[in-house]
Formats: sequence, structure tokens, C-alpha cells
Amino acid sequence: MTTTPPSSAPGAGGPGEPPRAPAAAPAPKPAAVNRRDFLWLGWGALVSFLGASAAATARFFFPNVIYEPSQKFNAGPAQSYDKGVSTRWLNEQRVWIVRTDEGFYALWARCTHLGCTPNWFGDQGRFRCPCHGSNFNPDGDVIAGPAPIPLWRTKVEIATTGDLIIDKAVLENREGLRGNEPYFAKYA
Repeated sequence: MTTTPPSSAPGAGGPGEPPRAPAAAPAPKPAAVNRRDFLWLGWGALVSFLGASAAATARFFFPNVIYEPSQKFNAGPAQSYDKGVSTRWLNEQRVWIVRTDEGFYALWARCTHLGCTPNWFGDQGRFRCPCHGSNFNPDGDVIAGPAPIPLWRTKVEIATTGDLIIDKAVLENREGLRGNEPYFAKYA
């Protein structure tokens, strides 16, 4: 009777050696991309590119329009305004309406420094910006602070019905032009 020594058993090491792990099966080779799959991938990429280009071209024909409320509004009867600065439309339209002995003008309530909304201080007779301290007189001229130019005057007209029509889309702040029509409406 012949016996095999334990060292010759598969996976067993020799005497005093740790047992060996069985040999791993070789990893399968990744499947190569065949010609047909490569062509389908190329055609798919081309069709995707052409579709995206067509969508971008179609989008070009539709304008980027922002629908905003009209900048023109009816401020009510001119006779209802007392002389001085009126803050009636400050919250809704961001406009001060000023009545003088000769007529009306309207100031856009936007600081010319960084766009904050100044406050009217009637006891001091000035507009003061809370952000950086710019000060403006009732005509809109800069009297203190970092604001570089005067406040903007808006177009103001008196309709045949006697109402004040303010148009914030038409602005002016140059000294020689802002005191004339359409930025000043004469009213007795």
C-alpha cells in the first residue's frame, strides 16, 4: 500500500509551511467594442449635437422680454398737492412730487451713489440717504456725501383732466435741462 505524503496534497504546503491558496481563475477579457457599436455611438453623438444646435437656434428667434409694469402712472389731481415735498408715492412708485410756486417736478427716490432710497426730512429741508450719508436739497442737488450727481428728475405733465402724469422712463439731472419741460410742469 502506497500512501501519499500530506505535503503533496493540492493546496497544502510542505511540512512547516502554511497552506497555499488555490490558484485564481484568469480574469475574463473585456469585450472589445465592435465596429457596429462604435458606429451607433458616433451617429448618436452626431444626432445629439445637431438636436442641441437646432434647439439653440430655435431659442434665438424668441426675444428675451421682461414684462414689467408701466413706468408711467397717474398721480392724481394736481390741486390736491400742497406746496413742498409730497411722499405720497414713495412706497408704491418710489417718487417724490414737489410743488413750488411755479409748478411741479418729480424726483426719483433713488440715491445716485449706490441706489438706496433716501428719506425726506422736512424739518431739515433735505433728503438723506441712510446707506452712506448722501444729502440732497429739495431740488435734488448734492449738498453732502459720496453721491456724485444730483437726484434724477422724472417727466411730469398735467393732463387735460388736471391730473399729474409721472413718467419714470424719462429722466434728467443736468442743471440746465431739469428745470424745463418735460421735467417741470407749470401750474398756477
